[in-house]
Amino acid sequence: MAIEEKTLTNLSPERSINTRFTKPDVNRRLEDKKEILVIDQLKKVYPTAKGDYVVLDNLKLSVKQSEFISIIGHSGCGKSTLLTMIAGLNSISGGQISVDNEVVHGAGPDRAVVFQSPSLLPWLSTLDNVMLGVKQVFPHATKKQKLEICKYYLDKVGLGNDFNKKANTLSQGMQQRVGIARAFALKPKVLLLDEPFGMLDSLTRGELQDVLLEVWNKEQITAVMITHDVDESIFLADRVIMMTSGPYAKIGDELVIPFDRPRKRKEILDHPAYYDYRGYLMDFLNH
Repeated sequence: MAIEEKTLTNLSPERSINTRFTKPDVNRRLEDKKEILVIDQLKKVYPTAKGDYVVLDNLKLSVKQSEFISIIGHSGCGKSTLLTMIAGLNSISGGQISVDNEVVHGAGPDRAVVFQSPSLLPWLSTLDNVMLGVKQVFPHATKKQKLEICKYYLDKVGLGNDFNKKANTLSQGMQQRVGIARAFALKPKVLLLDEPFGMLDSLTRGELQDVLLEVWNKEQITAVMITHDVDESIFLADRVIMMTSGPYAKIGDELVIPFDRPRKRKEILDHPAYYDYRGYLMDFLNH
């Protein structure tokens, strides 16, 4: 296996590192998987009074079937802009995005989004909030089938006893569980997560990371997650994508995270390579 070496001198709060770090470049689990999401020479320009502001320029990225990637970078580098363009919610200024060989021209059920804010209809129950999307994606399914889909995914995120609770009576963490259930229930080809745990306290954040992984391990949906949390990116992802600062942002580097799945938090934290990976990512962000 080809490797790249980089000297690290960064210090994490837990451990000092000053060693030769072997950077993995292959995730064996994904070697034979086909590419599902392909982004080619992507460009995003916003017109301003002072001229065009180029957020993204010549950005290239491909993601394989069943691959979970996380994207990190400084605030304002265009991470969320990229995700909304993949979702079809933001226009493309140049280049193209394709999902399973179909060019993206707008929003579609082949891409499901979990936002930082759950975006639920507060007057509806948890079940009805999930049912809204299921009805659109599976119009020919029977009522019983649609109900089973909704209940299955709500149960998987720990809301099996809360089908009839109104969204406005739920805590922030429980609302985000509904958002995760709703996204998986659509059975998309690509799951898009825009800092889904960014508004939660650290305890709830950890709980929902575990919930997300538990459901994802069963579904194996290609996933793209935006995050500012380096530890979260290592724990969840098969590969961490590092974006350069804007304007004219693009992919600056990437790091394969070859930990086996399913993953357990303590095992990941105790892994001898964990702090090397963490240090590599912090080194990129600090420079």
